[in-house]
Amino acid sequence: MSALFNFHSFLTVVLLGICACTYVKIQFPALLEQRTGFRGVFWKAARIGERLSPWVAMGCFTMGVSIIFF
Repeated sequence: MSALFNFHSFLTVVLLGICACTYVKIQFPALLEQRTGFRGVFWKAARIGERLSPWVAMGCFTMGVSIIFF
C-alpha cells in the first residue's frame, strides 16, 4: 500500500523527511538557504525539526515503538 493512503506510513515518511532535512541543514547550511520555491519546502521541514525537536524526537520514538508492537 502506498504511503499516501496508509496514515502510519505517511507519518513515518514525514518524520523521516523532517529529521533528514534538519540533519542536512546542520551539516551543509548553504544547501538550504533558499526559503522559497522547491527547496523552501525542505527549509521549512528543517525549521520544524530545529524548533520542535523534542516533539519530533518523541514522534520518532513512538513510531519505533509502535512498529515493534504492531
